[in-house]
Amino acid sequence: MSDNSQNIVDKTERWTEIEHLTEWDEEFYNVFTAKKFGKWVMLKTLRPELKDDPKYQAMIEKEFDVRYNLSHPNIVMINDFEDVPGIGRCIITDDVYGLSLRKIIDQGKISAHHLDQLITRLPAAMAYIQTNHLVHHPIRPETIIFTENIENLKLIDVGFDQRENLTPTDVAEDIYRFGITMREVLDKSGLGTPQLRHVVSRCLSPNPRNRYRSVADLQLALQGHSLKRVLFFAAAFVAVMALILVLINLKLIG
Repeated sequence: MSDNSQNIVDKTERWTEIEHLTEWDEEFYNVFTAKKFGKWVMLKTLRPELKDDPKYQAMIEKEFDVRYNLSHPNIVMINDFEDVPGIGRCIITDDVYGLSLRKIIDQGKISAHHLDQLITRLPAAMAYIQTNHLVHHPIRPETIIFTENIENLKLIDVGFDQRENLTPTDVAEDIYRFGITMREVLDKSGLGTPQLRHVVSRCLSPNPRNRYRSVADLQLALQGHSLKRVLFFAAAFVAVMALILVLINLKLIG
């Protein structure tokens, strides 16, 4: 086999089953799914009209540099930055094929599992982003993905720049965006408790000073909601068991 033939075979085997995921496209990027050496990955590349613009070329390179060393179970991880035949220069990420929270909301399929992930995993991802001082686009249902099989929450589009410190405004905006997302989830699903709605309402306070001061404070408030929920079900279980014992005793006496 000639060298040219071998190169063609290698290139074909390297990238297969490339598909454009139009619903996942971002403001400046097109998003694809593909197999790299047989393993599913995601591809993120500049839109065709932006590919030759030095400003946007620098932007995608900066995003790769910022995100490459991040590691969190609820944030999509970046693996590489390379040219893909027929597409161009791409950021390569882990495969997170599944449904966006937006699609789940629109389909009316929000479950207790989704809600639990949103009040535990999403704030954890937000805390990691803020700890690493990442500047990112607003968190919204379109950037929250639940993976196809186990429905694990993954946050995409998590940072395009990094600063020495984030401002109080940055922190307040993240908490506000969390509140907007959760309000829609609660309103559309009918799930949640009055306590959880109170937490969400505080996130949405028109005055940023009245919101939670940090994601850590938000997490404590959400943990308080979860603890109350656990205690409620525990008390309900004890009450049911007590009633069963009373009925058993009455039957034995009778």
